[in-house]
Amino acid sequence: MSQSVRLDKWLWAARFFKTRAMAQQAIKGGKVEINDASPKVSRLVRCGDRLRVTKGEIRFEVVVEQIGERRVSAPLAQAMYRETQASLKAREQRAEERKLAGSAQGPSRRPDKRERRQLRRFNRG
Repeated sequence: MSQSVRLDKWLWAARFFKTRAMAQQAIKGGKVEINDASPKVSRLVRCGDRLRVTKGEIRFEVVVEQIGERRVSAPLAQAMYRETQASLKAREQRAEERKLAGSAQGPSRRPDKRERRQLRRFNRG
């Protein structure tokens, strides 16, 4: 194995993103930091680098343990990095908050014909 690999390839291989294009878009959008700096897509990742990856509301802080260019199964991909304790606690806390706020979401079913008519009347004024 090589000692370093492109950041977009590593993020894809470690299963943070489904495609390399999505990984590139996230890097360009400032959703990925490496060693507290905003990298370019072609930045090389080495063992020991600290990455911050933001996906929606979820934020991962990981340390690179292994380098890989090929996409592997999920258990092997998780062995490529180690998540920091602070990141793990923050994610668990956020998940708990979402779980508690889950009941405040919208209706559990689609509106029926009568309710759709009422919504149309309301929206049109």
